[in-house]
Amino acid sequence: MSTAAAPPSLTLHRPAVTATARVAAAAAPGNTVHLANLDKLFRNRGAALESSAAPAPAAVEPVVAGTKRRQQPLLRLPFLARAKGEALREDSAAPAMSPRRLERLLQPVAPDGPSPRGNIAAVWRRLHGEDGWRGLLDPLHPDLRREIVRYGEFVDAAYGAFLSRPDAEPGHRHRAPRVPLQDAAYRVTAPLFATSSAGFPAWLAAAAPCAAQRTSLVGYVAVCDSPAEVRRMGRRDIVIALRGTCTVLEWAENVRAGLVPAADSNADASPEYSKAKVECGFWNLYKTAGDRSPSLSEMVVSEVRRLLEQYKGEEVSITVTGHSLGAALAVLIADELSGGVAGRAKAPVAVFSFGGPRVGNRAFASRVEARGARVLRVVNAHDVVPRFPPRLPLQGYADVGRELRLDSRASPFLRPDADYACCHDLEAYIHLVDGFLGSHCPFRDNAKRSILRLVKNQGGNVKQLYMSKAKDMRIQLDGGADMPGSSMLGRVDMPGAASTVVECVH
Repeated sequence: MSTAAAPPSLTLHRPAVTATARVAAAAAPGNTVHLANLDKLFRNRGAALESSAAPAPAAVEPVVAGTKRRQQPLLRLPFLARAKGEALREDSAAPAMSPRRLERLLQPVAPDGPSPRGNIAAVWRRLHGEDGWRGLLDPLHPDLRREIVRYGEFVDAAYGAFLSRPDAEPGHRHRAPRVPLQDAAYRVTAPLFATSSAGFPAWLAAAAPCAAQRTSLVGYVAVCDSPAEVRRMGRRDIVIALRGTCTVLEWAENVRAGLVPAADSNADASPEYSKAKVECGFWNLYKTAGDRSPSLSEMVVSEVRRLLEQYKGEEVSITVTGHSLGAALAVLIADELSGGVAGRAKAPVAVFSFGGPRVGNRAFASRVEARGARVLRVVNAHDVVPRFPPRLPLQGYADVGRELRLDSRASPFLRPDADYACCHDLEAYIHLVDGFLGSHCPFRDNAKRSILRLVKNQGGNVKQLYMSKAKDMRIQLDGGADMPGSSMLGRVDMPGAASTVVECVH
């Protein structure tokens, strides 16, 4: 356990034991206890066998308030399976898990629902990085964990929007993108497009029009539109969500690692600000205008200015979130907004990035912090993307903000030798955040987030024990029609879309 002091509301998850239960356990003979445990074991095993014999997995009973949950078996005897001639498919590195609990985790949405969201109106500024998330990261505060997971799902919706309409164009009503928001309290107000400065030769563009598309949907702007949620959060939240690399020309921009001056309309004339430089490809995607559309920079500033004017007089926050390439663009957006329209409106700007590369040099990192933007980088220790571009003396790349460091080997579901694609996958990142307690703590045993998409997207990187149990429960693992967003499986930067879909409207 980390020696850092835990916040007042952070509690360890231990099973509640009443005084009556302790007295009863002390008074009961040992044989009686063991027989009772064996009875529970056979009941659970019998339920699992009946489920595997059925033509379809049994429906999970909803949890009703006031009802008592079935206790998990306390005694596990694997030799019982050998006695019946069953093949054991156990992973010694994976913890034992009842079929009932695994079935719950393999539902598209956990039957219990997500972890309850408490009222954060009094502490939202700390969760938003007002003091650099001091004392909240290790151990990870539960309210901050829920916020990070929630913003990760906003990025997931940005991927879903692109995949629903890869050929979307700015201002084209018949090709309007659809954003599969998972949070019904938010309303999408504007799609965002990024344009590559590079292009294919005419003859190659004619042969591969999809690959040659220079302007592509990269994200969206959304605003919290629910009075109840505004009261719970203590402010009206504007979210800017950005996906990672999805097109050929975006990959071409990613490898343009030379540094260029990061000059914008808010740039100070001081020598320190003039030294700020960023990666050439990221800057091009952020500042290049399309044939029929403004640049990503102009789109974001225009829409945020409109929303700040619309909600003038209210307490407003701006949250920028992204994965991979989207994480790099999120830092550029936060830098410009905090030095301009958001700074004048006194709306705090925070970044929650997942698996993002380095964006600029030390002078740029200092400028971002001096302008008041707060950046929290969520990084998997085995993800190679956050290590690039490398911090070479001649280039001078530097990290921005605070880091929340995760380890994919801490997950009881993922193989310790998970490949680079899995370590960079957005769903794997959200899964790791949901189970993270602290750097010296085991994976959270009461994490509720469904692992269904993780199993389907990263089947080869999931421990064989869970893959076998999923197959025994007759859960389709081949991208069948029963899986939301099944056509998107197997893509590192493209997780599946959610079922709730809303149009981009003002």
